Amino acid sequence: MKYKWIYTFLFLTFPLHMQSKELPKFKIGGALRFNYNFSDWKEGHKKRGGDFGFDVLRLRLTGSYKKILLDADYRFYSKDFGGPMLKYGWIGYQFTPKHQLQLGLTGVPFGIQPYSAHNFFFQISYYVGLEDDSDMGIKYVYTDKHWEFALAFFKNAEELLFGSDTEVTDDRYAYDVAGRNKENNQINAQFFYKWGNSVKQKAGASAEFGQLYNLDTKRNGTHFAFAAHYELYWKKLSLKSQIATYAMYPKNTLGETNSTVEMTAYGAPYIVASKANIYTIGAGYTFPVKWGPIKSIQIYNDFGWLQKWNKSFHDSFQNVTGCMISSGPVYTYIDYALGKHQAWLGPDWDAFGPGLGSNSWHARFNINVGYYF
Repeated sequence: MKYKWIYTFLFLTFPLHMQSKELPKFKIGGALRFNYNFSDWKEGHKKRGGDFGFDVLRLRLTGSYKKILLDADYRFYSKDFGGPMLKYGWIGYQFTPKHQLQLGLTGVPFGIQPYSAHNFFFQISYYVGLEDDSDMGIKYVYTDKHWEFALAFFKNAEELLFGSDTEVTDDRYAYDVAGRNKENNQINAQFFYKWGNSVKQKAGASAEFGQLYNLDTKRNGTHFAFAAHYELYWKKLSLKSQIATYAMYPKNTLGETNSTVEMTAYGAPYIVASKANIYTIGAGYTFPVKWGPIKSIQIYNDFGWLQKWNKSFHDSFQNVTGCMISSGPVYTYIDYALGKHQAWLGPDWDAFGPGLGSNSWHARFNINVGYYF
C-alpha cells in the first residue's frame, strides 16, 4: 500500500480538475401558438364565424462554449403555411463584449431591429422581404452604449435544393426573391445611434446591394434598398418610424416583364412591384395591470404604405390596431387588421404587384395566443 497516498491524491484532485474546465452551455426555449381569424372577404368565414387552429410550434436553441456562440430557431407550421422551416441558425464568435461575428443563416441588418411594428402581422415592409429576414452569409456586429454597427455579406437566401438550375423553395419564414431569379452576392450595412435616459431615442440608416441571378438567361441583374429609421421610448410609450426605398432589376428572358418579381414564403409565392417606396409608422402604449395572471396590456396602431414606382399600379396599404396582453409566459395578440391591395388582407393574392383586383379596404380580425418557454 506504499502508493496509497498517490491514489488518494488523484481521487481528491480529479473532480476538482474536471469542475474547473469550462463546459458547453445550452438552453432550449420556444413557444406553442394557436390562432383565430375572421376575414371579411371569405364567404366561409362569414357563414361559420371564422376559423381557430394551430399556428406554430417553435423551438429555439442557444448555446455557448468559451467565446463560441450558437443561436437557432426552428419552426413547425401547418402544411399549408410551409411546414417545418429554419427561421434562422448561426454559429458566432464573441471577440469582446462589443465585437461579434455570426456565420450561417443570420438576420439581415436592414431597418428597425428586430421589428418595425408592434402587432402580430409585422409591417408592410415584411411582405416584400425587408423586415425580419435571414440569409446565408457572414455578419459582423459592433455594439456599445451609443453606437451599433452591422456589416454583412450574404451569398444567397436560405438554400434547400442544391441543383444547378433549381428555384428557391416556398418553405421559408421570410420573403425572398423566387421563381426564375435568385438572390446572390448581397452586401448590407447598417448603423444606429442611441441617446437619452428618461426619453430614449434611436436613429439609424440601412443600405443593401446585391445581384439577382436569372436561371434562364444565366445573367446577374441587380437590386438595392435604403432606409432611414427613428425610434422613441418614453416611459410606457414607444414610437417606430421608417422610410425606405427599393428597386430590383432582373435580367429576365426577352418579353418577360421587369415591373414585377416573384417572391415566396410560407409555402405560397406571389408577385410584388419591383420598385417601390415604403413608409411605416407605429405607436404603442403599455398599461401595467393586476388582473389575475394579466400583468400588462400594450395597445398599438401600426400603419404602412407601399408606394409603387409604376404609376399604373395601385399602391398597397396596411393598418393594424390592436393590443398585446402579457400573462406571465402567455402572450395574446388581438388585432383588427385593415388592408387595401394587401395580399394577406384581401382577396387579391397578387395585390403587391399591379393591385388590379379589389379596390376596397378589407378587414381581418385575428387573435393569436402563445405560451413561450
